[in-house]
Amino acid sequence: MIKTIEWVDGAVRMIDQTRLPTEKVFVDCRTIEEVSLAIKTMIIRGAPAIGVAAAMGVSLGADAILSEDFAEFYAQLEKKCAELAKSRPTAVNLAWGIDRMKRVAKAGKDLAVPDLKKRLREESQRICDEDIAANQAMGSFGQTLIGDGNNVLTHCNAGALATAGFGTALGVIRASVNAGKKINVLANETRPFLQGARLTVWELMEDNIPVKLITDSMAGYFMQKKQVDVVVVGADRIAANGDVANKIGTYMVAILAKNHNIPFYVAAPISTLDLSLANGEEIPIEERSADEVTTINGKRMAPVGAVVAHPAFDVTPNGLVTAIITDKGIARPPFTESLKKLAGQSADS
Repeated sequence: MIKTIEWVDGAVRMIDQTRLPTEKVFVDCRTIEEVSLAIKTMIIRGAPAIGVAAAMGVSLGADAILSEDFAEFYAQLEKKCAELAKSRPTAVNLAWGIDRMKRVAKAGKDLAVPDLKKRLREESQRICDEDIAANQAMGSFGQTLIGDGNNVLTHCNAGALATAGFGTALGVIRASVNAGKKINVLANETRPFLQGARLTVWELMEDNIPVKLITDSMAGYFMQKKQVDVVVVGADRIAANGDVANKIGTYMVAILAKNHNIPFYVAAPISTLDLSLANGEEIPIEERSADEVTTINGKRMAPVGAVVAHPAFDVTPNGLVTAIITDKGIARPPFTESLKKLAGQSADS
């Protein structure tokens, strides 16, 4: 299994996803600031992977604090966490990972600071291990929705590279293959950052899973030709009503799937749910740089001075979502009730 992120000799080691597929290069982060930069520049990306990276970054931040007084230690840690939280705004797992580490720090206020730092390091590893287990559970649930011989369309990269390992949407595909099903994958290239072309295709080829790369604008053509049986995508944040924020272009795929009566499934861990938000209109959408749109691998593809818009995500309304696959089970409409139930909350809470 591809290891996207791990502890190696006191550093957070991650695959530099900006260098794939032509180079497999690892980056070692030794400070919370380096982790923050890695998240911001998309050396590491994908909501679950960002959550794990955030937890490990908090541990590095804690290690750098010299104070032995808990009040002072925690004040400095909070300041570092606040800066880390600014790295990327849309993926809820970033805040989730930071908040979990802060809760552990508060719970350990009576420990000696060196012991507390050790406890935080252990918690970050636990979060990493839990993510892999969650993805495998998601795959187990999700593969029941995939038929033998199905052609599966996916958008962006929701694979091992977007998580600590195994993957969300690609985890469902991997689990289907592991169950003995013959699966063929159509991978949208995912402009402008080409995560589908660079990452999803690379991952699936590494696992010898049949995959065909298509441009984003070809999805409707293949649906019309009845060469897509099911769509499976990941998510960066899911509101209480089942509205789903995912990589830009997902909304268009969902509309096409609805028009062609093709099931549209979202695979995401419970940690990606944000039940504090009533609907997708409340999800913050990250605006990334114009350079990612106007250039590819440093080569300019648009005139100098061209006006560019670059929302990195869009929101797919819950009415276009057939089901949401989580590590706790499969949620179906009405999502306001089913998601709360899977998250361990009562429907009227």
